[in-house]
Amino acid sequence: MANVLKGKKIVLGITGSIAAYKACYIIRGLIKRGAEVQVVITPAGKEFITPITLSALTSKPVISEFFAQRDGTWNSHVDLGLWADAMLIAPATASTIGKMANGIADNMLITTYLSAKAPVFVAPAMDLDMFAHPSTQQNLEKLRSYGNHIIEPGTGELASHLVGKGRMEEPENIIRHLERYFTAQEGDLKGKTILITTGPTYEKIDPVRFIGNYSSGKMGFALADECASRGARVLLVTGPVQRTTRYPMAERRDVESAAQMYEAATSLFPQADAAILCAAVADYTPEHVADEKIKREKTGDMTLALKPTQDIAAALGRMKADSTERKVLVGFALETHNEQQNAEDKLKRKNLDFIVLNSLNDKGAGFRYDTNKVTIIDAEDRREYPLKTKDEVAVDIVDRLAEVLNQ
Repeated sequence: MANVLKGKKIVLGITGSIAAYKACYIIRGLIKRGAEVQVVITPAGKEFITPITLSALTSKPVISEFFAQRDGTWNSHVDLGLWADAMLIAPATASTIGKMANGIADNMLITTYLSAKAPVFVAPAMDLDMFAHPSTQQNLEKLRSYGNHIIEPGTGELASHLVGKGRMEEPENIIRHLERYFTAQEGDLKGKTILITTGPTYEKIDPVRFIGNYSSGKMGFALADECASRGARVLLVTGPVQRTTRYPMAERRDVESAAQMYEAATSLFPQADAAILCAAVADYTPEHVADEKIKREKTGDMTLALKPTQDIAAALGRMKADSTERKVLVGFALETHNEQQNAEDKLKRKNLDFIVLNSLNDKGAGFRYDTNKVTIIDAEDRREYPLKTKDEVAVDIVDRLAEVLNQ
């Protein structure tokens, strides 16, 4: 997955809240992703966490006062504001939020905020009644109107032992807000809309039974996150799996049957620049679905009549050919024999730009594994990749997609 925080300079503002200890986890997470962190802490913040702890984590002196010593040296809030690629205030107390909203520059943190040229992210932390108070809400709205990004607090048990909204968002989720911002600004798929289908389909036999397959959706969800991490607007159509994405999707449609997936994919494809068809869609569906559970005692031997499902890849291939706009279509082929020949045949028949071949004969590849071994085939080239995690495979596939889109 693209590491958009690598090399970024982050000013982390810490204020006087019990949640100040979570700043250590934010620092560690940012540095682990390759960011450079400079802490600016309020005098009240130092009552909750010591500067030496923060300095040890960042490998930088912590800034709190305007004047560092009595020898004329001082900390420039202007230089800090110009240095930063982003400013994050976490935790942000009601007092600090009020000062930010009204320009009360009585400490180093607020003067740095007022000097900042970079985007500012604010993670409130306070008791539920303080957060709900009209003055706090008005101040937050004022900060939003200035262009600041408010990271909404969570709901749960607070330091007061009351339960409600006001608990600072978890460090990992705060870092994701920064990742999403820089992704949207810098990714190589910025401005592109990508349709992704994933997961299995279930074809009903009766109210309790269905024809399905072993697809877990892992590969498709890894692709969705990889595309989103690189700035794409992702339209995700998923079969019945219990999975979530790390990055927000522009749209997610949960479907069950091949017919539902066909309808969703064909309706969304016109707005997409590319589609990755990763779903394991049933080739056949029962001609008739029983209204009641089929009883073995009453039915005895049974023949199940099946009919072909609608071919999603072929339909999108025709739509691609008829479109006045350039579209890229990527397919998957999971094969058990004649892998290369079958994949190349599918590539041509369905008007794909390239196809991702994986074989059930490869150990560690296919359904229900966290790894995969693929070959990417187009009309002129064939690239084989070793066994990798599905997240790493997603990077390889999206790298190839970005190449094709940017040709």
